[in-house]
Amino acid sequence: MSFGHPFLLLTLLVIPTALAAYQVFAARRRVRYAVRYTNVDVLASVLATGRPWRRWIATGLFLLALATLCVAVSRPHVHKLVATENATVVLVLDVSGSMNAQDVKPTRLVAAQRALHIFLNKVPARLKVGLVLFAGEPEVAAPPTTDHALVSQAIDEAGEFNGFGGTAIGDAVAEAVQVGLKSVGLTGTSSSALQSQRSLAAYVTRSTAAAKPASTLVSILFLSDGHQTRGFLPPLAGANKAKAAGIPVYTVSLGTTGQTTMRGFPGGGPQGGGFSFGFGMRGLAPDPKTLRAIAERTGGKFYRAKTAGAVEAAYSQLGSKAGRRSGNVEVTSWFLIGAALLLVGAGALSTLWSPRLP
Repeated sequence: MSFGHPFLLLTLLVIPTALAAYQVFAARRRVRYAVRYTNVDVLASVLATGRPWRRWIATGLFLLALATLCVAVSRPHVHKLVATENATVVLVLDVSGSMNAQDVKPTRLVAAQRALHIFLNKVPARLKVGLVLFAGEPEVAAPPTTDHALVSQAIDEAGEFNGFGGTAIGDAVAEAVQVGLKSVGLTGTSSSALQSQRSLAAYVTRSTAAAKPASTLVSILFLSDGHQTRGFLPPLAGANKAKAAGIPVYTVSLGTTGQTTMRGFPGGGPQGGGFSFGFGMRGLAPDPKTLRAIAERTGGKFYRAKTAGAVEAAYSQLGSKAGRRSGNVEVTSWFLIGAALLLVGAGALSTLWSPRLP
């Protein structure tokens, strides 16, 4: 905790001063009462029905309220995560055919969709969230928006995406970079990274200095379950574009190995012994090494998810931090409310427990 006016904490010295003054006042008061009240039997009956510890509770509450007010005038601040204005997160989801594998229950794609919904429930309402789907090529399914219901709908419809066969990791990262920069006002590229990779590379190079603030405004959450098999850009070339733009990429590698079953294929047998239906061991196995390298190169973080619970935990953690930054928040009002409650409590107890003459 920090304070806007730390020297005002010296007002806490009022409390010991008040206690000393009370002791002097109480001593004089006892002498005065000894002179004025000669009927000691009446006073004894009042004292006999009272409980001396009660007055100390009321007094303690009053002193605690006074101390709380002294802290409040010092304008206390606490260090916590606060929502960042105009922040954007671009979700990137692999929807290639291998996402129908059932090693992650019920399928990799369904587990990923549920995890993305958990993420949306965790992030601040004013955070702009976009969605990029990719298989053999990327496509913007939902531009960055604060309408999270729209993004949620796009996530539900991800299974209907037809991005040709294969997995284009590098192109998907580059497309997400483009979407993120555009969201924070850095425009100037074509609508598709695949249409003009040369234009995108030139744009990112030109805007490197201007895009540095994007490192605090834009982040990419990238999920894939396989190796790159298609695309113009290698994975690390896409990562270099994110690094040049100052955008961290948080990667999630989903799945176990290539020895798994595929939903929607006759027999549902293992797809690891050959290239049945275009999938082999390599086509169904995740590529954690590449995804880790992307995260490390861009300043993000890598997550390995072999179960539905693991991918949900990863996105829950990411959602708790996305669109937020460390900052100091003033909590003076908390102390004022606490002091008011303590004063009310002290007054109520004093009234309830005050001695009464018979």
